[in-house]
Amino acid sequence: MKRRVLLAALAVTPVVEMIMSDTAAAQASGTPAPADPENTLYIDLKAGRVTILLLPDVAPGHVARVKELVREGFYDNTPFHRVIDGFMAQGGDPTGTGTGGSKHPDLKAEFTTKRKFLRGTVGAARSSSPNSANSQFFIMFAPAPFLDGQYTIWGQVISGMELVDKIKRGEPVREPDRIVHAAIAADVKN
Repeated sequence: MKRRVLLAALAVTPVVEMIMSDTAAAQASGTPAPADPENTLYIDLKAGRVTILLLPDVAPGHVARVKELVREGFYDNTPFHRVIDGFMAQGGDPTGTGTGGSKHPDLKAEFTTKRKFLRGTVGAARSSSPNSANSQFFIMFAPAPFLDGQYTIWGQVISGMELVDKIKRGEPVREPDRIVHAAIAADVKN
């Protein structure tokens, strides 16, 4: 059964700000070292690396699924199929149609009212059913308060947002930008 998948996202907290500050300092020294490698996601784009802090304390089921899919290689070469200027970039659908997902069952919503959809927030895309998130996700270009408490937030971009800003726009995107490779930092050998 085909379904059109929507978006979701997360927000910045003092902990994320502290990690962002630590990450910026590490990058400036030339030795990036994620604060928590098991909860740090690397998304490599043609233009460079986007680093996302995963939030298992906010959305444990979604974070576990993202890690599972990353470790299966699911996200490699998947397109950003829906990219709306001033709003968000959506990916995680191997078909590029907005209707695809993984072989795993859909996830139950993990909504929170404590987190807000801000720039760099990463959320779980879903259909109109709150419990239909699977593999698709979106990254916010700007705040979107109308999504607050309506979609699961599972991550926050902590570096590389300037690369997200350059993702080709469209709905659908013609010749979309793709995830070259996704990895959990703990699995990356330096």
